[in-house]
Amino acid sequence: MKEYKGYFIDLDGTLYRGTELIPEALEFVRELDQKGIPHLYLTNNSSRTPEQVADKLRQFGFPARPGQVYTTALATAQYVQENFPDARVYVIGEEGLLQALKEKGCRITEEHPNAVVVGIDRGFTYEKMKKACLAIRAGATLIGTNADRALPTEEGLLPGSGSLVAGISAATGVKPLFIGKPEPIILRYALKKLGVAPEEVLIVGDNLDTDIRAGIEGGMDTLLVFTGITTPEMAEKAEIKATYTARNLREWMNRANEERRAH
Repeated sequence: MKEYKGYFIDLDGTLYRGTELIPEALEFVRELDQKGIPHLYLTNNSSRTPEQVADKLRQFGFPARPGQVYTTALATAQYVQENFPDARVYVIGEEGLLQALKEKGCRITEEHPNAVVVGIDRGFTYEKMKKACLAIRAGATLIGTNADRALPTEEGLLPGSGSLVAGISAATGVKPLFIGKPEPIILRYALKKLGVAPEEVLIVGDNLDTDIRAGIEGGMDTLLVFTGITTPEMAEKAEIKATYTARNLREWMNRANEERRAH
């Protein structure tokens, strides 16, 4: 087991489930912080601003600063700024996504947008879907913050933003461009932010199809924890295989510490 210079840590299903803390994860992150090991809270959730995410993490007891948070909203805004010089964007999403786009100088509009950006939106309506579809049929690019169709919460699995994008894609026949995990775009930006190479990072998450696939395709080692979406039975049957698996982050931390002592 090698020493890693940085960690990308998923949130939902890895550190907490909705309003429910995963205690073993708190111990793990506190140890990283005490040792001064760089880490980013890397999340496909686009609804909150980095300040809001950090505040939620601190309420659970995690040491977290806004600068340690990297969301699909930030990555999406960065991508739109770089690829749409005259960015006119119709947005289906919440505060985190809207703020990130505005901070990158994007014009939020319903009039002749050249991009339709879709994130989680708990106020989603048929009217919003209609406007998105008309804009896409008129030539706008369909961009999804992430493809997650389910979101782990204390209530169970709820519809994710990927389910909204899937509906719009089905209605228009247009394939979306996704930014978040497992796509390489968010990882490229996150690596630059943390200042590390792919082989120096361990990506930690609960979802084989997003977190673990992202790491594999990005040339990173991966740790799958069974505290969220993926169960041991699912992992056993899946073609995607993580570098490491653990019941929770305490088990991983103990295993890593024992190996260090042994050497």
